Amino acid sequence: MAETVRVLCIGDVVRNPGCNFLMNTLPKFKKDNNIDVCIVNGENSANGDGMLKVSCENIFAAGADFITGGDHSLRRREFYDYIDNSLSVIRPANYGEGAPGKGYGIIDKGAYKIGVVNLLGTVWTDGFESPFKVIDGILGELKKETNIIFVDFHAEATSEKKAFGHFVDGKVSAVFGTHTHVQTSDACVLAGGTGYITDVGMTGPEDSVIGIKKEIIIRKFCTGFTTMFEPADTPCFFQGCIFTVDRASGKCLSASPVTVR
Repeated sequence: MAETVRVLCIGDVVRNPGCNFLMNTLPKFKKDNNIDVCIVNGENSANGDGMLKVSCENIFAAGADFITGGDHSLRRREFYDYIDNSLSVIRPANYGEGAPGKGYGIIDKGAYKIGVVNLLGTVWTDGFESPFKVIDGILGELKKETNIIFVDFHAEATSEKKAFGHFVDGKVSAVFGTHTHVQTSDACVLAGGTGYITDVGMTGPEDSVIGIKKEIIIRKFCTGFTTMFEPADTPCFFQGCIFTVDRASGKCLSASPVTVR
């Protein structure tokens, strides 16, 4: 029996182009790279905005085991019943009290379990309670079942992500940042054994501005006038990070960013 588990964490999936590309490429990538578990951020996966049942089902069909969210998770009211009843789709745990869905969950693989936490930063985002304040209570619950815990930290500020990574170093297996859609070059294993990357990147049209048609975003910056965002119709890619974790201790052994075109 393998003593390690290889977990692929994939960055924000952008609408139909991102979902379709993932369905076409992820199964082969998982097989070729001996991926045991796949966690995908799906907060931008629905056409228009946010998340929907159909976009989550497409991500699961591609081979994801678990879907995390972010500041757009609950934009679509028709999504509330689905996330309320799902055990494998979560939204940030530090949303306000009474928000639909859950902020953490468990991937049960039989021989081992992996805890997954979703948190939203509070710098330039719509986070409510500080993620630094809520994490310890969540870890207390998850550690009753497993030592292997992953955190999707969905935040704008790189400083907040870095600080959080060091804050939980040695307490979780890995922290992977999402939200900015631009993969960073700082994948590493921190001193306490926690894998870390500030942002895993995105899944969707590469020749774009974070997945959206360039001219729409340029016009917005030039004029202040915003029109409906449309995904670019350029070739797609997906980005993420593979974390290799010791199953017994939950410590991360390596963190390797990936880009698939």
